[in-house]
Amino acid sequence: MTWRGKILYLFFTMKTLSLIQRILITAGVILSATGPCLAQTGEWRQLFNGKDMKGWEQVGPGKFEVEDGKLKSVGGMGMLLYPAEKFGDVVIRVVYTVKDNDCNSGVFIRIPEKPKDEWAAVNAGYEVQIDHGKRHVGGEYHCTGVLYSLTKALSHPQRKPGEWNEFEITLDGPRTIVVLNGQKVTDYREGDPVPPKTRDFEPTRGARPLTGYIGVQNHDALSTVYFREIAVKKLPGKLN
Repeated sequence: MTWRGKILYLFFTMKTLSLIQRILITAGVILSATGPCLAQTGEWRQLFNGKDMKGWEQVGPGKFEVEDGKLKSVGGMGMLLYPAEKFGDVVIRVVYTVKDNDCNSGVFIRIPEKPKDEWAAVNAGYEVQIDHGKRHVGGEYHCTGVLYSLTKALSHPQRKPGEWNEFEITLDGPRTIVVLNGQKVTDYREGDPVPPKTRDFEPTRGARPLTGYIGVQNHDALSTVYFREIAVKKLPGKLN
């Protein structure tokens, strides 16, 4: 190859590499623009497929819809149940956002039997509350991240409406830990003292099982909550 040929070869090689780099950079920008990715490691198992409600079952009034790859709560009060199995000794990851701060919803855990109505889930399981605003009654015991009306919030790390919040709810034997956006809100062990029930709509007091069904709540016509991810992973060292 002549020296001119070598120069032309190097020139076109560099142009090709530059084009590839630009393509990769552009692809990276496009991917990052969609926001934080789903938990993709082999540890996590996605329960919501982002396409439809396959594997889920509506209980009670209202409904959920799939909109742009997200579950959207509509009306209520009802719940969307995952009826295939009970969960214990797991971490449950839930990524959600609210239309406004007064939107009300929750994540149900430790439901002992498949509920025939939404109140069976409220009274027999725990509801990890979603309510960022001032419309709730009960203050620190009725706000986001608490076990509804049973535990007092340790922190308030919720984000603004339209921004995504990340729950990690750990079921470790009799212990329930709720972390929201990296900060602990609840750390409760079966048998810890709880305040007495003061309102009809508050859940029945008493122990919950170590394993149970899970679901998400559609609370009322004024509350629009979106769920982008619902996933589980086993706790390290747990066999069941």
